[in-house]
Parts: sequence; C-alpha cells; structure tokens
Amino acid sequence: MQANVKWVEGDTFLGRSNSGHNVVFDAGSDSAAPSPMEMVLMSVGCCSSVDVVSILKKAKQQFSDVQVQLSAERAESAPRVFTKINLHFVVTGDNVSEKHLARAVQLSAEKYCSVALMLDKTVEITHTHEVIHEQGK
Repeated sequence: MQANVKWVEGDTFLGRSNSGHNVVFDAGSDSAAPSPMEMVLMSVGCCSSVDVVSILKKAKQQFSDVQVQLSAERAESAPRVFTKINLHFVVTGDNVSEKHLARAVQLSAEKYCSVALMLDKTVEITHTHEVIHEQGK
C-alpha cells in the first residue's frame, strides 16, 4: 500500500491514496477539514463498522441503521497520542438480536478490525453497544 500527502497551504494538506482517492486534512485551527487524529479516530470507527455490518448481514439480522459513536482521550503533553478510545455501536432494526450484535462487535474487536488491533497495542480500546428496536417497516 502506498499514498502521498501534499501540503496545500497554511495547515491544509491533501492525501492521495494509491487507489486514486483524495482526502483533505487540516492540522491547524482553520477547521477546513478533519485533523490527522480525527481521521485516525474515524478510521477505527469505519473499520469496525464494516465488520459489524458484514457479520450482522451474515447472521440475517434485519437492521436499518448502524452507527458508531466514538469518544477518545489523548495524552496531555506531546506526543498527544490517544490513551483511550470507546466505540459505542447503535444498531436500529426490527428484532435485531442483542446476542448477535454483541458477537459482531466482539469479533471485530478481537479478530477483524486491523485499525483497532493495530492501535490496541498502545491504546485502551473499549466497545459498547445497544439495539434500538423499530417495529416492522
């Protein structure tokens, strides 16, 4: 895997993946785009969400929405690495099994999410979840 990051101006940078996708980063106070650390946080959420959705589909769970609410704590001084991250999954659906959701989250955390497993070497990562039941749409 390869990528390139190019300085645009100020504290704004443009990342380009080897697959040709562009992502804007903002490392300053302009907030023109997410910061690199925000991207890392969102990446762990997306990576784990991909797993959870895939596992729930294979379990034939009927869901209409999957969201992961991410919260993180960072070290007070440089380098301001993440010290804790929590991924809270909220799955909405008709008769979604709490057991299936718990298993999907566990499998992602322990086996599949490469981003979380990489970060887990230095960050305390926790997972929580809830099911919101919606009656037959």
